[in-house]
Amino acid sequence: MRPARVAVMLAGVAALAALSACSDVRYLAQAAGGQLDLLRRARPIADVLADPATGAQVRRKLELVGRVRAFATGELGLPDHGSFLEYVDVGRPAVVWNVFSAPPDSVHLRTSCFPIAGCVTYRGYFHEADARAYADTRRAAGDDVSVGGVSAYSTLGYLKDPVLSTMLNSGDAGLIRTVIHELAHPALYVKDDTIFNESFATAIEEAGMRRWLKKYGTPELAQADRLAQERAAGFEKLLLQTRGELEALYARNLPAAEVQIRKAQVIQTLNDRYAALKASWGGYAGYDGWFARGANNASLGAVAAYATLVPDFLALLERHGGDLPTFIKAAAECAGRPSAERQSCLKGR
Repeated sequence: MRPARVAVMLAGVAALAALSACSDVRYLAQAAGGQLDLLRRARPIADVLADPATGAQVRRKLELVGRVRAFATGELGLPDHGSFLEYVDVGRPAVVWNVFSAPPDSVHLRTSCFPIAGCVTYRGYFHEADARAYADTRRAAGDDVSVGGVSAYSTLGYLKDPVLSTMLNSGDAGLIRTVIHELAHPALYVKDDTIFNESFATAIEEAGMRRWLKKYGTPELAQADRLAQERAAGFEKLLLQTRGELEALYARNLPAAEVQIRKAQVIQTLNDRYAALKASWGGYAGYDGWFARGANNASLGAVAAYATLVPDFLALLERHGGDLPTFIKAAAECAGRPSAERQSCLKGR
């Protein structure tokens, strides 16, 4: 990042912080500092590929990112904001740690509201210790809390996002999907509507992956993607079922002590169901880490149906003959409607 752009970004953050509470000033400052650190350390991918010290696996995956980026901006018609042309080794297992919190008797997440991004259901920290410190304050206030690492995110085209070393930890199918998904976010973003935003990007990810597999895929890549998607769907279905059971429990207005007993029973049933699901997968342990953190209102609230509108977006794409630029314009028209009308608009009503 050039010095002038750094100054503009920091000046903007300072102005936003001046309008916030002291805790928000600190939060925004760490966000700006963490982002600036990544941009300062980023190197052009061309230089990384030319460096003899670059490992073979990193080299191969960066070359794959380059091909997927060209496919997304060229063949899919996604806007090119200059992202994914640089690379940074973040030097840690996650680039950001997100903190979710929810009341002890609700699966609806608490929100934090900020300029530009609007209201979101989490707070992201570039240092795990900061994330856990904030999580401790929410626990002390009586909330259920969940902390999870993130491998990638989008600055929505405001900055030129680099490829992160954490992105390269997934298999090829996951990496292809991540690149398409993150490049889709700047094409359309609606403040305060996470479900719309994530469903939109996920629909483009799904449509883009299908086209990639058809034109550039191998049987092995298609099989790996199919298996990963089946497991992800099974995992999400399990969590959404449990989330619904807890929501129904909390709606009964039972005494607090009884609610907590029944809540523990629902969580134990979830753990038992996961053990059975894992066995059906032949012992695949890819979701063990999520369960090791402990299921609660916050972690289950975080898996709310962010992909709820994906079928509607895919149907909208189909009605526009699969042409993504035209589809994006149509989706933007729906985004301009009041939130209660957006799904009907996607359905063509």
